[in-house]
Amino acid sequence: MDNLRFLLFILFVFLGYMLWSAWQQDYGPKPPVPQQQPAAGTAPASASSPDATPEVTTTAPAVEPAVGQTAAAAAASPGRIVVRTDVVRAEIDLLGGDIKVVDLLKYPVSKKHPDQPVRLLTDEPMGLFVTQTGFLGEEKIAPKHTVPWQGSPGEYVLKPGQGELRIPLTWTNGEGLKITKTFVFKPGSYEVGLHYQVDNGSSQVWKAHQYGQLKRKRPTKTKGNTFIRTFTGVACRTADEPYEKFSFDDIEDLPLTWEAEGGWCAMIQHYFIAAWLPPENQLNHFYTKALPQQTYIVGSYAPATTLAPGDATSMDVRFYIGPKLQRVLEKVAPGLELTVDFGIFTFIAKPIFWLLEQFHKYFGNWGWAIIATTVVIKALFYPLSAASYRSMANMRKLQPKMQALKERFGDDKQKFNQALMQLYRQEKVNPLGGCLPILVQIPVFISLYWVLVESVELRQVPFVLWLDDLTSRDPYFILPMLMGLTMWIQQKLSPPPTDPVQAQVMKMFPLIFTVFFAFFPAGLVLYWVVNNTLSIVQQWYINRKIEASSKPA
Repeated sequence: MDNLRFLLFILFVFLGYMLWSAWQQDYGPKPPVPQQQPAAGTAPASASSPDATPEVTTTAPAVEPAVGQTAAAAAASPGRIVVRTDVVRAEIDLLGGDIKVVDLLKYPVSKKHPDQPVRLLTDEPMGLFVTQTGFLGEEKIAPKHTVPWQGSPGEYVLKPGQGELRIPLTWTNGEGLKITKTFVFKPGSYEVGLHYQVDNGSSQVWKAHQYGQLKRKRPTKTKGNTFIRTFTGVACRTADEPYEKFSFDDIEDLPLTWEAEGGWCAMIQHYFIAAWLPPENQLNHFYTKALPQQTYIVGSYAPATTLAPGDATSMDVRFYIGPKLQRVLEKVAPGLELTVDFGIFTFIAKPIFWLLEQFHKYFGNWGWAIIATTVVIKALFYPLSAASYRSMANMRKLQPKMQALKERFGDDKQKFNQALMQLYRQEKVNPLGGCLPILVQIPVFISLYWVLVESVELRQVPFVLWLDDLTSRDPYFILPMLMGLTMWIQQKLSPPPTDPVQAQVMKMFPLIFTVFFAFFPAGLVLYWVVNNTLSIVQQWYINRKIEASSKPA
């Protein structure tokens, strides 16, 4: 019975934790990011900064006509390049020379639509989420994300065995300056490389700042699971913190600027991320900005590059546009894996995820990995849970004496409690021993919850039979009912309360928890069913052992 009290305590703790997390996300204090003045040699915070550049309008700037086209036709239809690899389909718009659409071919929108991939980036007005890159400087020599680039529209496919696919775009100012922007796609990778080659064939000195940014409209809120609360907004690595996140409301309240050696910035959402990754070996100036119609920007620009007439230079930058795969993000940039946000118990969640990974490598199935991980966790907590079950078994053995005290003192609760404490001392039984040792499992429970909610590796993965997605609720509520059944069995193995009213209330707990867990991810309920089953076996064994030892020889 103490175990059921503990489960009720977990219910209140978990609900309190979720409410606290929700309040912190919506109204809590935000980590301060100091406003910094640009260092010497960086772009001034004026019209030359990318967050102050004019937005792309429906009427494109004048464009040099391509062969066989008039200038008017080219301006009206600059064309797009479609790139297809084994993991992404991307569209590069020649107006701006940037990625406007990205489909993640390995991640369907839902189980019901396996042929419809998640569209992470799009230039559709209602769901706007695009990349923007360019140069800051004098308009004649620094192409921003609003100017047309020259390229060959069409579809380019990365063939099996091909090491990389390079898509070059060019821009010239008609006076000898030529900039080539080459997109680099590789097989199995969600990184997109950008290689810039600047050839200053003009008679003037060229000076500009390279920049990149992500632009996104605030997504509309959709109805989801009450117990799965995720974050959509801006994440970044600053000079002081490996990971910070800011909501769109934070950016609305105050545009942020900071400088960092290397660093990165990103727009994140549940399971997926688009990150801008400037060079690690330079001081980058980061910024955010709120635009009209609930549209937001995060990006950075580099220190100025200067080229004398006749000189040339190159520079490389990257985007990561894809799923939040933890082992991949660790290699892409320092701290980027922290966008898989496990909350305040990250130090516990990471080992749990590592353990799940190891079992998944062996079983090839995340459901069996959860079961095996549950067994390991149960084994680690065996000494604590054994102490708890011994305490409950001893309490169960005292039930006749406790009932006798209840009948002896009747409604005199003060004398009854005094006599009860005296009985505990005589029998050397700790009434709190049944729940206190198990309290340390609460962080494990919460950590596993966030591992199941946040890990895209488990997204839409099936287990067996009807369980086709461990990160969503059981569609037929079979696991929650099994959990309720295991709780009922535990209740029978636990000492009942002496108070009949309390005993009746406790009988409702299995039903209450069955309803409560019906809306949890199936993987989490699976963990609890297995944990309860192991607890039943352990508790039954300890009960029999103690009862046998108390019988006269």
